Amino acid sequence: MFLAIDQGTTSTRAILFNEDFEVIKVARRKFKQIYPKKGWVEHDPDEIWKTVEEVVDEILEDQDVKKIKAMGITNQRETVVAWDAKTGEPLYNAIVWQCRRTASMTEEIKKSYGDFIHERTGLVVDPYFSASKMKWMIDNVDEVRRALDMGTLRFGTIDSFLAYRLTGKHVTDHSNASRTMLYNIHSGNWDDELLNIFSIPRFTLPEIINTAKVIDVTRWGILLSALVGDQQGALFGQLAFDEGNVKLTMGTGSFILMNTGENIILSDKGLLTTVGWKIGEKRTYALEGSVFITGALMDWLVSVGLFKDPVEISELADKDDNGGIYIVPAFAGLGAPHWDPTARGLIIGLTRATTKGNIARAALEGIAFSIKEIMDIMAEDSDIEINVLRVDGGVSNSDPLLKIISESTGVTVQRPKVVETTARGAAMLAAVGSGLTNIEDLRSYMKVDVEISKKKDLREEYNKWKKALKRSKNWTT
Repeated sequence: MFLAIDQGTTSTRAILFNEDFEVIKVARRKFKQIYPKKGWVEHDPDEIWKTVEEVVDEILEDQDVKKIKAMGITNQRETVVAWDAKTGEPLYNAIVWQCRRTASMTEEIKKSYGDFIHERTGLVVDPYFSASKMKWMIDNVDEVRRALDMGTLRFGTIDSFLAYRLTGKHVTDHSNASRTMLYNIHSGNWDDELLNIFSIPRFTLPEIINTAKVIDVTRWGILLSALVGDQQGALFGQLAFDEGNVKLTMGTGSFILMNTGENIILSDKGLLTTVGWKIGEKRTYALEGSVFITGALMDWLVSVGLFKDPVEISELADKDDNGGIYIVPAFAGLGAPHWDPTARGLIIGLTRATTKGNIARAALEGIAFSIKEIMDIMAEDSDIEINVLRVDGGVSNSDPLLKIISESTGVTVQRPKVVETTARGAAMLAAVGSGLTNIEDLRSYMKVDVEISKKKDLREEYNKWKKALKRSKNWTT
């Protein structure tokens, strides 16, 4: 058996897999979301640690720990913790990837170093990433500054913090390091010039190790042998091992990743270049695009009373057309390829004849068209034709949405039988890291539950949606 800790943005889960990487048992704990000011998002690192202990203990209540061969950690990316090396205690709340407190700082840095940072890191300069969060803590938190002066300050993303608590080692992997804006994707290490731009001393950062690698035995007696960012974990868990393989995770938002092999493809159209994983001497890269609002759009439509639940939205959308309605789900601004934090959500085309079915269909089209836009750019940037899209996440349970995605992109959509792909990827990587399997042997575990291949000319609808998208931009200041 193999264990995965899936430390997410709103909850922590432990998932136990059997030898075929099928789910045996799941334990889950939610934790508090902290909003000190408008646009600020924090988590309590000690509370996160407590949830990790609780979910693993729950898994082990009726399991023989000796039969669990290895464990891996997958985590919310970009979120940063500062702690003291002597005490191991956090010096401030974790600053979450969603937090926008460094928007003005990153805007200034972008003016001077935007192109340079993009070339070195594959990222766009944005508060989303870790570096500006670290700099903010050094500049604004007395405890952090004192630890820096004493030489005991340690920074890390959530994987690093948990590995430290579990093993006493200050490490991270290449997938998580590549999301900090301090990692050189060409050299595979921390970059001195980037560290200087953000005034981050190198000694505060973890050692970068392979994604699949033995770290140490944890307090439960289980070998920790993998660390991986959640979206890269899902890419691995979807067995997207080959160049051109694409996965789409649809939860609160959507994350689309394309495996580009050992090729670093820098997008000039707003996509991100990231490390998928490093196994042995080989770094595998990916192109990434994100849609901030997906499941959150369905939740909003329910919360305002238009529909009783997301299932009703899917059912009505499958029976109706959009009636001239277009929805742009830019509630939190626009991610790739626009990176416009001033954009806002938009519903346009309403008439007295508009029905709930029209709105339901427009909602699913708004999600599907957002995904199509990114996939078109991926295919163009990589010069790779996308034939299959592997989907996962809670929203992927909507077959009508998968149908619209297939119709609009012209791509076959596959949903696997095991949809816990993020945790599954961590478990598989742990098995690789501990020497119990390899990528070639893992290929046999690909089992498809639903496959949808639909072709329909939605170009006119997509072009009208793009007009609505343009109207949603630059709304706030």
